[in-house]
Amino acid sequence: MTNPPVPEIGVPTCYRHPDRETYISCQRCGRPICPDCMTEAAVGFQCPSCVAEGRRTQREARTPYGGRIAGNRAVVTLTLIGLNLAVYVLIFATGGDGSSLINVLAEHARGLCTAANGGYFPNVGSQALCERGVGGTWTPGVSDGAYWQLLTSQFAHVQPLHLGFNMLALYVLGPQLEAVLGRGRFLALYLLSGFAGSAAVYWLGSEVRPTLGASGAIFGLMAALLIIARRVGADYQQILMWIGLNFLITLVGSSYISWQAHLGGFLGGLVVSAILAYAPRERRTAVQAGGLFAVGVVIAIAILARTVVLM
Repeated sequence: MTNPPVPEIGVPTCYRHPDRETYISCQRCGRPICPDCMTEAAVGFQCPSCVAEGRRTQREARTPYGGRIAGNRAVVTLTLIGLNLAVYVLIFATGGDGSSLINVLAEHARGLCTAANGGYFPNVGSQALCERGVGGTWTPGVSDGAYWQLLTSQFAHVQPLHLGFNMLALYVLGPQLEAVLGRGRFLALYLLSGFAGSAAVYWLGSEVRPTLGASGAIFGLMAALLIIARRVGADYQQILMWIGLNFLITLVGSSYISWQAHLGGFLGGLVVSAILAYAPRERRTAVQAGGLFAVGVVIAIAILARTVVLM
């Protein structure tokens, strides 16, 4: 066993490795550092302690509305598109229009009694009467406790055109909003808009007709684009025209398009995006978090109130 060589007196040694001679000093603190302890800086080299201190004191880059800046600014958008496509493939693979998953994933206020040929028994309102009386298959609705439908209906599509238009809109709107809001805030906007649309369908839509699609969340993104354009002082006339055209299409096709989801999602998106965009900078995160929580509570109360009415 040998001892490490002792440096000559007067020769500088690395402050972290006293047995290593060096003539290089940290650019910030001036302490001598060996090659293993060097980190290249804009000018010269820095020691590990100064590098760590710099990381602690350096402010993290943020989006204009407080989100963290990420390398891939469309990862949430692409994930949402992927989820919608995956659910569509699952429905298509299990029968398409006749898939039993539709009644499970789609939103309907009351339970459904389905016949063997795929039709419904509209006047059958209980599981016992459905299964024992008419020999049907019972699928619970939201008022029966199937609250998952308020979420799953936002990712379920049956018609290719319905899926295509919604995903195209998400692909166009999503990356822009995700870039300025940040991933977490964008996801909150999307989901809360979707839940607002689901709550509007629960209150204003048919009690037995299944409703599905991402349109409520998409209309929430349209509302957010309008609010942010107004917040930064941009010309938003074209955005208003685009939104107006979409509402016109909704009204014309109201016999098969859920205007309730579109209206609810749009109103939800207006409120959520206003909270995100107009929160005061000095208390931005706290105000945003509290505001979004309050929106979620209001939506939840509306859903529970409707359940009580339907009981």
